[in-house]
Amino acid sequence: MTQSQVTHLWRYPIKSHGRECLHAVDLQVGKVFPWDRYWAVQHDHSDHEVDGWIPCQNFMRGAITPGLAGLSATLDEANRRVTVSHNDLGNFSFRPDDATQATEFLDWIVPLIDVKRSKPRRIVTARHIGLTDTDFASISVMNLATNQVISETVKCPVEIERWRGNIWLEGVEPWQEFEWVGRHIRVGGAILKVRELIGRCLHTAANPRTGKRDLDLPRLLQEHWGHTDFGIYAEVTEAGRVSVGDRAELI
Repeated sequence: MTQSQVTHLWRYPIKSHGRECLHAVDLQVGKVFPWDRYWAVQHDHSDHEVDGWIPCQNFMRGAITPGLAGLSATLDEANRRVTVSHNDLGNFSFRPDDATQATEFLDWIVPLIDVKRSKPRRIVTARHIGLTDTDFASISVMNLATNQVISETVKCPVEIERWRGNIWLEGVEPWQEFEWVGRHIRVGGAILKVRELIGRCLHTAANPRTGKRDLDLPRLLQEHWGHTDFGIYAEVTEAGRVSVGDRAELI
């Protein structure tokens, strides 16, 4: 892992409802990426009260509703206002904590939802716990070289947005990140402990521009590499600032 550096930083203010590219972020011990999956859209087949972390099956997500993959987002942290954008629907700016505005947003995304699938019920937050796919405060780390090998193997450019990662690195050999489980990595001013590999679902099959399924990545991963994993989950063990261009190293 020589001369490795951070190339992209992403967060997802509302789980599965838009991505935002950042230049720098301050990571805290035991916390997710700041404002990452802070809100989520609970569907009408879930009646769980969200007073802490609950599994992703309770929420609207791209694995079931691929049209959501075409959303991008920006967050005004001071005003807790999210602006969500879509090629066909335009922009919608609202405060997820405002029940009336949240309902208006859920009406706005109706065209992206299959009428035969679950419908959005309400926007929820666990406040101090990000609603990631893990029951610990995970940050996802991705390897550009692994994505490049996949693109070359399947003979199709694979957009990095399909993987919904927080931190992207270059300068790492393809698949080398799989060897880091149980190890620590220094990224910028922070230290993270790698916990586990990330198993992939059909959200990755949806094109991040159109929201249409056009590349069955879980099947292709299984077919070519014998697994459906891409990227690693890590947790912050030493706080620090991480910026695009920062060095990353295994320690």
